[in-house]
Amino acid sequence: MDRLNTLPRPFRDASLYQATLEAGFKTFPQRQQNYVKYQAAQRGEVLDYLPVMLDIENVSRCNYHCTMCQVSDWEGYQRADDMSFEDYKDLIDSQYGLIEIKLQGMGEPLLGKCYFEMIEYARAKNIWVRSTTNASILHFQDNYKRLIDADISELQVSIDGTTKETYEKIRRGGRFEKVVENCRLLNEYCRNTNRKRTRMWTVVQQDNFSELEQFPVLAADLGFERLTLSLDVNDWGQDEWREVNEKVDIHRQFDLSMAERLIAIGKEHNVEVTFWFIDQKYDTTDPKKLCPWPFDRLYISSDMKIVPCCMVANPEVYELGDARKLTEEWNSERMIAFRRSHLEGNIPKICKACYNSCSK
Repeated sequence: MDRLNTLPRPFRDASLYQATLEAGFKTFPQRQQNYVKYQAAQRGEVLDYLPVMLDIENVSRCNYHCTMCQVSDWEGYQRADDMSFEDYKDLIDSQYGLIEIKLQGMGEPLLGKCYFEMIEYARAKNIWVRSTTNASILHFQDNYKRLIDADISELQVSIDGTTKETYEKIRRGGRFEKVVENCRLLNEYCRNTNRKRTRMWTVVQQDNFSELEQFPVLAADLGFERLTLSLDVNDWGQDEWREVNEKVDIHRQFDLSMAERLIAIGKEHNVEVTFWFIDQKYDTTDPKKLCPWPFDRLYISSDMKIVPCCMVANPEVYELGDARKLTEEWNSERMIAFRRSHLEGNIPKICKACYNSCSK
């Protein structure tokens, strides 16, 4: 995988992101001051700035039960109640350092009653908002229009098969034809409103590995201009899921020639192909190569608990405090100990899958 580190990674729309950043700094000077502190800081146990990014889970429930996802373990495919709009607003208002959020966690965010209002609230405060959807209910009540009209910064649409058989085998509970139809509606509306906000996102695994070369073709057919192929499946910080997902993980089979072929196919169809993977990402030998999450951002669950990151995404696996008191919890004893474990190279078990030296 070392040579794959040279592959193009997904990136934000640079002009939109920069405009959002500058508008936020101009409107909220405290945000800029926090960001300056963040950029100047050395990674340490105690931080003199607040988080600059958050993953915010508006719902921890889904209408799918995908083969590689921990939601499939939850009774009724739901772990907790939805986040209230009041809790969300209080969180956004208290975290004056935020420049970016991902509004989605373990579940389908469009199931939330106040999802669009949440997007609009953050965007009104000049915060970059990214989200993910399985596209199953984009058609319902013109959700595809409401999402774009809410001014979402980037919407990642998860599509893990190029055929009905493969898609519905992985994305259990989904209907391939409806997803195809909805993506076309979404991307046509984006074109008509001159907003390039969508990205197709594919988790490459054993069940769809044979279809690799068809993903850029499908992306173009559905109207996407960007496709990201994720080359790793997640263990959610849990032994049982590591055993399940190691069986479908393809990263040892994927090589540079495959990636170059996919990029070329993408260019033929006017689709930008990028790649995401974690195995070679972090290292304990250099503080600059540590996972940035303990020092940059956190994951907030729908029941307002603090979780280390989106690769765990479940407070029942690992919790770092009360999100309603996030400002105080940011430098709590638990957070300090968690950062110390990374700084000293004593990587917590839940984090080991993301590190070179202890990933297996």
